[in-house]
Amino acid sequence: MGREVDLLVNYPKTKRDPKQRGEEKTPEDRAIARKFGKEFFDGERRHGYGGFSYMPRFWQPVVPTLQKHFDLKAGTKLLDVGSAKGFMLHDLNELIPGMVLRGVDISEYAIENTIESMRENVSVANAMDLPFDDSSFDVVISINTIHNLERDDCGKALQEIERVSKGKSFITVDAYRSSEEAERMRDWNLTAKTIMHVDEWKSFFDEVGYTGDYYWFIP
Repeated sequence: MGREVDLLVNYPKTKRDPKQRGEEKTPEDRAIARKFGKEFFDGERRHGYGGFSYMPRFWQPVVPTLQKHFDLKAGTKLLDVGSAKGFMLHDLNELIPGMVLRGVDISEYAIENTIESMRENVSVANAMDLPFDDSSFDVVISINTIHNLERDDCGKALQEIERVSKGKSFITVDAYRSSEEAERMRDWNLTAKTIMHVDEWKSFFDEVGYTGDYYWFIP
């Protein structure tokens, strides 16, 4: 197994209140969000982002951390599983020119609306069946994506990440360390289908053979 490391330490933290968010969300809202269509990205706030636009303040501070951790440079092949509109890939390309970047997302809407600079680099695909050969990428990253699958399917996605990488990867997943954090996560969660205690996640990684690095999203 890899290391528990917060590579998103410089990503801006949300200021929204989990309890209020939970009170505002209905099962219908969550069902709409899990379609990952226009409503999730650019619809009403209760269905997702409430407008998902490029802002350099989000990913540009993260890129130096990723660069140092993975020794990213021109020629490095990197895959983003759950690339959404390609904003992280865009900033990687801006700050580390010459990388070979690819992104996949289950959302046709997100791929069709990917930032212009990355549209030739992305495609629709399921994390459980990545359309790439074994060991195709030096680094595979997946941020807050695989937990949107049921537990068994989440395991398949982790095995796919393992298969297409050359041994370096990083994921983040919804998790909790205490009953208080579990309650906040239940209030916050909109799309995740697999949420576990951090120790359960670590056991799960070992069970399915995931050897990459990892960290948690805990509101």
